[in-house]
Amino acid sequence: MGSRQTKGSLAERASPGAAPGPRRERPDFWASLLLRAGDKAGRAGAGAGLPPYHRRVGMVQELLRMVRQGRREEAGTLLQHLRQDLGMESTSLDDVLYRYASFRNLVDPITHDLIISLARYIHCPKPEGDALGAMEKLCRQLTYHLSPHSQWRRHRGLAKRKPQACLKAVLAGSPPDNTVDLSGIPLSSRDLERVSSYLQRCGEQVDSVELGFTGLTDDMALQLLPALSALPRLTTLALNGNRLTRALLRDLTDALKDPSKFPHVTWIDLGNNVDIFSLPQPFLLSLRKRSPKQGHLPTILELGEGPGAGEEAREGTPATDHQEGKEAVAQT
Repeated sequence: MGSRQTKGSLAERASPGAAPGPRRERPDFWASLLLRAGDKAGRAGAGAGLPPYHRRVGMVQELLRMVRQGRREEAGTLLQHLRQDLGMESTSLDDVLYRYASFRNLVDPITHDLIISLARYIHCPKPEGDALGAMEKLCRQLTYHLSPHSQWRRHRGLAKRKPQACLKAVLAGSPPDNTVDLSGIPLSSRDLERVSSYLQRCGEQVDSVELGFTGLTDDMALQLLPALSALPRLTTLALNGNRLTRALLRDLTDALKDPSKFPHVTWIDLGNNVDIFSLPQPFLLSLRKRSPKQGHLPTILELGEGPGAGEEAREGTPATDHQEGKEAVAQT
């Protein structure tokens, strides 16, 4: 299904440096990549190793390099590993190119759509137009979305300071725009004590808490959970890009079952973590109870999980939020 090279394919648009002849293979690349992808220590959330976004961004950059060199088959294989690392477990190309209902419960729909677009360009190349330019744009968007660059852009003047100076500046006064934005600032367990105290002191003013790309593990998130769940006005909580695992979902779900905790939360972003790829129904239903008039919970299949539910679920997807996310990542 479009796996063969065609005239005008990316192979013909490879960079001048990619001269024809025997390819220089990198057998150690695949081994190291797969070893890191299945690193049990990292999945245990014990704090060892780097957050998974480092590995995923590296895979995207390597994929783009392969496409530029015309190594489409290898790029397709690497894309398969990236899909599996992001929880898109199926190895069937059809399942990736077409939006089956089984994929509607992914935590991160923006990454999902970008991966689908990459699969189309790699496996079903179109001879007309600037295919390589489109691929580069997709990889740039995916890199931007999976990495903390966008978070540092928001901090502007704080970006050049040391992490401790950034944390001190954020916690110095009242939260601007009712948002506590710590995204992109590496946090330690000791830092979390300061964050908890700040949330308890300014809790009445906090609508949103951004903790993406801060290096949080399960234990660190549990350390913050009492302070976060007690915020009376909190509506959105971002925990993306960390080292969180599925084990944390049990504690979050139990907290959401209590109406007195997270009383006004409408969404918790858990994308781009270790192995949190879908959310349990009790978790989602608890969010729906807190915002019954909000139709932006993309992973709730309103009429069940059967074949006929796909279209119903698709109609309930957050088209506005999704498009805004695409526009955000497209600004790179």
